[in-house]
Amino acid sequence: MTLGSVVVCLGEALIDRLGPPGGDPAVDQPVDDRLGGAPANVACGLARLGTPVAFAGRLGQDAIGEAFSKLFVERGVETALLQRDAVRPSRIVLVRRSLEGERQFQGFAGDEGAGFADQALELAALPQARWLLIGTLPLAAPTSAEALLSAVRQARSQGTAVALDVNWRPTFWDPVADPAAGPSAAAKAAIQPLLDQAALIKLAREEALWFFNTDDPGAIQQVLLQRPDVVVTDGAAPVRWQLAEESGQQIALQPPTILDTTGAGDAFTAGLLHRWSAPPGERVRFAAACGALVCGGAGGIDPQPSEAQVEQFLGGVS
Repeated sequence: MTLGSVVVCLGEALIDRLGPPGGDPAVDQPVDDRLGGAPANVACGLARLGTPVAFAGRLGQDAIGEAFSKLFVERGVETALLQRDAVRPSRIVLVRRSLEGERQFQGFAGDEGAGFADQALELAALPQARWLLIGTLPLAAPTSAEALLSAVRQARSQGTAVALDVNWRPTFWDPVADPAAGPSAAAKAAIQPLLDQAALIKLAREEALWFFNTDDPGAIQQVLLQRPDVVVTDGAAPVRWQLAEESGQQIALQPPTILDTTGAGDAFTAGLLHRWSAPPGERVRFAAACGALVCGGAGGIDPQPSEAQVEQFLGGVS
């Protein structure tokens, strides 16, 4: 199967239901529903930047599924691998926002008893591409876990590099879990095979500490036999990176305004893969600019910048 895409993004597409700043999205109004989900965010970010990309995921036969289908067409995301589920709805994630714009995932809405469409992602033939971008959330349900692991096996057999954004979200594994909880021993065991096979690993600092007991990307690289490229983000603190034999730090770039940090990490990932052929430091700086610009708007997709907008922003940064 050939789609001509440089990147295949596999995993969840969903609604981020943003509560009012300081409020509870389950009960307080007004809420702001935004299309999201890390792999969908990255796919749309790559398309906006100009990288050919395909999305592989599963959505319900509902208004959310229709909205994503329309969005992917508008952005130019290839959808031959997009599945639709006639039984299970698309997932709605409740996102609590602080007054400073920081967000926390606190639960779900829309389940009618059969679970969500993304949990029923089916096995599919993976096209040959340069990158397969994945997260860990499909591992939280048996059917989607097998589909994800199958995709990784296919990627490795085809010479497609695996990019892993750990993206730990405890509520996907246990809906009543503390949103700040770290991974259980069972979750760590399920995720470890992905860490052992990825060519690029992106982690938040707390994820690095949970899985590797260090936030040093060079030390993480040395622990893993495949010696992956490693990027560790830490909110507004500098990004630390180990790309092949080069290492460094990138200070956080400040957008003119910060409205909502949802999707900033996904925009960073899109920028990193888009500029992968550039020198390591330039790669990470471009990615940091993508992440910063997304914080100036609501949701993880609408504010995503074009390459020209990123270059303009970087031109004004000392």
